[in-house]
Amino acid sequence: MSQNVYIVGAAMTPFGKRLEDTVKSLTTQSVEAALQDAGVEKRAVQGAWFSNTRQQMLEGQNTIRGQIALRAAGIEGIPIINVENACASGSTAVHQAMTAIRAGMVDIALVVGSEKMVYKDRPEKVAAAFAGGTDIHDQQSVLDYIVSIGGEKPGPDRSLFMDLYAAQARVHMDSFGTTQEDFARIAANTHCHGQHNPNAQYRTPFTVEQVLADKSIVYPFTRAMCAPVSDGSSALILCSDNALKKIGRSRAVRLCSVALLSTISRDKFDYTRHISRRAAQAAYAEAGIEAKDIDVIEVHDATAFSTLVQIENLGLCQPGEVGAGLKKGDFKIGGRAPVNPSGGLLAKGHPVGATGIAQMYELTAQLRGEAGARQVQGARIAVAENGGGFLGVEEGVTTVAVLEKA
Repeated sequence: MSQNVYIVGAAMTPFGKRLEDTVKSLTTQSVEAALQDAGVEKRAVQGAWFSNTRQQMLEGQNTIRGQIALRAAGIEGIPIINVENACASGSTAVHQAMTAIRAGMVDIALVVGSEKMVYKDRPEKVAAAFAGGTDIHDQQSVLDYIVSIGGEKPGPDRSLFMDLYAAQARVHMDSFGTTQEDFARIAANTHCHGQHNPNAQYRTPFTVEQVLADKSIVYPFTRAMCAPVSDGSSALILCSDNALKKIGRSRAVRLCSVALLSTISRDKFDYTRHISRRAAQAAYAEAGIEAKDIDVIEVHDATAFSTLVQIENLGLCQPGEVGAGLKKGDFKIGGRAPVNPSGGLLAKGHPVGATGIAQMYELTAQLRGEAGARQVQGARIAVAENGGGFLGVEEGVTTVAVLEKA
């Protein structure tokens, strides 16, 4: 039984508004690039995990989405598992493939996430798809939660999640002295990182002042503090120790742990049991690391507030101390713990099913020393946090992964 799992191939398409592309074409692009990166042929793949969350609602492709998309990419006949777990679908697929390799069921696995979200003619369906990330039979509880923490009734023409995050951000501001400028500084850092990512949806650097002056979405967020809707695909080739002997380890990255957790019932102000904090503790324990060991991080920044709270949950800062760290430059490239060198969801984009895999693509490039102008020098330990949905008082599902230079 192999206890070690390695990333030996990684690829992503450019993210953005790709009106001429389809789930099939995006999948083919990322799969072929990942196989080429790994130096393995299609026939070597023994199992595939396919992540997608929107095609059933936006196109009516309710089942066998992976079998259909991967057949177009020349992958067929092998076990193909479809994975849907909200915004954490991609990292959940990685978790499942890793488990299969550790169990000795496969030696070489393909993990791919593809999402087509931008359609000019169906904005209502896109909005409904986001609403489906909560309990549709009890959406009143979400509205009650927002109001209970001082938020306002969600406004029209924007995602319910923006109102959720905005209400949580205002609570954080009241509780810990966080400021709107802190969120602007996070967004500015992230967009400045994104200018160096050729696959990013937006590659325009921002100053703090420009972020604050951008179009208001819902206080305290401006447009530059919020992730866009995107199309794109990302893929990984994972392998066991046995397969690595044939493939070669010169560019391999070890996948040390992937902690996958769901929400628990807790007091809305009990941040010590936040799902991301629990997942981080589990992932660190399995990997045998501490927060101080981490060199580079990718977090699920649906908003700039998300970055701030995940910095806390990952143990990189105590609550209320992130603002001071931002002013010192701790979390930008060149700082002590660079966060989202890829440009994060804010600049890179957020094609939901591809997002978690794209985080690991970025960290693989960082640990290989192949990230170009956004390279974090000397990176050896990397962490990815990927959460999705909303249930109770937090995300419905979260993964935290630890990667290590092999």
